[in-house]
Amino acid sequence: MTAEDAAPAGRPVGLKPDAIGFVDALVIGLNSTSPAYSLAAIIGPVVALVGIYAPGVMLASFVPMLLIASAFYYLNRVDQDCGTTFSWVTRAMGPWAGWLGGWAIAMTGVLVVGSLADVAVSFALLAFGLDSWVDNTFVRQLLTVLLILVMTAVCVIGTELSAHVQNVLILAQVACLLVFVAVALYKVYDGTSKYDEIDPAFSWLNPFGAGGAALTGGLLLGVFAYWGWESAVNLTEEVEDSATAPGKAGLWSTVILLVSYVSVAFAVVAYAGPAFLAENADEEEFIFAQLATDVLGGWDWVLLLAVSTSAIASTQTTIIPASRTALSMARRRALPEHYAHISPRHRTPDVSTWWVAGIAIAWYLVVSRISDNALFDSLTALSLLISFYYALTGLACVVYYRRHLLESVHNFLLIGVGPLVGAGLLTWLLVRSVMDMSDPENSYSGTSWFGLGPPLVIGISISLAGVLAMFARRLWAPAFWQERPGVADPDLVPGHSHGHGHGHES
Repeated sequence: MTAEDAAPAGRPVGLKPDAIGFVDALVIGLNSTSPAYSLAAIIGPVVALVGIYAPGVMLASFVPMLLIASAFYYLNRVDQDCGTTFSWVTRAMGPWAGWLGGWAIAMTGVLVVGSLADVAVSFALLAFGLDSWVDNTFVRQLLTVLLILVMTAVCVIGTELSAHVQNVLILAQVACLLVFVAVALYKVYDGTSKYDEIDPAFSWLNPFGAGGAALTGGLLLGVFAYWGWESAVNLTEEVEDSATAPGKAGLWSTVILLVSYVSVAFAVVAYAGPAFLAENADEEEFIFAQLATDVLGGWDWVLLLAVSTSAIASTQTTIIPASRTALSMARRRALPEHYAHISPRHRTPDVSTWWVAGIAIAWYLVVSRISDNALFDSLTALSLLISFYYALTGLACVVYYRRHLLESVHNFLLIGVGPLVGAGLLTWLLVRSVMDMSDPENSYSGTSWFGLGPPLVIGISISLAGVLAMFARRLWAPAFWQERPGVADPDLVPGHSHGHGHGHES
């Protein structure tokens, strides 16, 4: 694909093609998920919900992710657009559904970037022994905003620079996690744990061991932990072999995450025992910091730094899907055209990238003013948006390929049944979580906003804002809403002759 293909007529500057390779895309997918940070954020609450069955829940949460990763892979084969869900859902199901999918992706970036940067700063300060700075709200928030600005600049300066920074960060992160797992398990078998250690057992992999309601809560946390691998696919216009490499990178990153998460869940449960973890579940990230100190002793800074680099990496990679989606929407006039501006020098979407960062900083500062717990509540609201746009993508895959699903067993299972089951599981999770979040008692702050839990109010408000923005845009610039849904171009379907291109049929 040439630069001219990437940009519509009349806009000569496209995103930089072939800027990064498969391994870079894989690394960016992994880092968007920020394995060390995600584990730090969810391992306590998951164990509090399901006890020793935490590894089983991490395994079960992987299933819908893998099925949706399959949908991303096959949709990317027929349409290499950096807007991913927005572009595909528009093609398969029309502009209204596509617009809402794009809005959900853009808003996930806004909701989470501030929290990620805050955790990155806090854990870095802890690693360097500057604990008092962590408690100083002004200093911590100032450093957080500076970090977001620096990471945004890296995103704008170029995809290659982003990829090089990411390669270093992921190696450090995975290595630190593996050291933690090895030392923790050694101490379990050696009998030198400070807690009531228990020997690991294969039965821990049974996700249903803990029963229904606990499993739902655990799965929601698990979906949050795996979320983000599709950043690899948002870079599709900038990756070599764009028809297949980004989709493969997305698939492989979910598999690597599975191994990391299940092994850490085994190590943590075996080392500390479920009773200690359940008692301290509300400490979230800092329970991991405590275990790091206990397991690694004077080397605890290794794991603290891993969580920090993980969150730094994810701060940067989470800006990528939001900015690329805004670019794709603006190219098709679904958003104001200035968001489609591409820097002639760096060949990246500079305007949309800075906008995402600016809104994210504003959100972080405003929500932090409400309370620290409100920041966690906005992260919980994130799971609603994630479930929504992943489910929408799975459904779009089935609809877009509908004429080809019965051509082979491969198509029927991998392009039809798999994505449909993934979409179904995520829709079920979405409904369950809305029911849970309607009870204020189930939120971090435990307070009631309009008689509902704060995460649900945040989720509903963002959805309503999206619907209002969509109607306003429809009145202002109706051209995008004239697009008609189409079906997959037969030449691009697996098993047919493989062409390259965009399969535009709208």
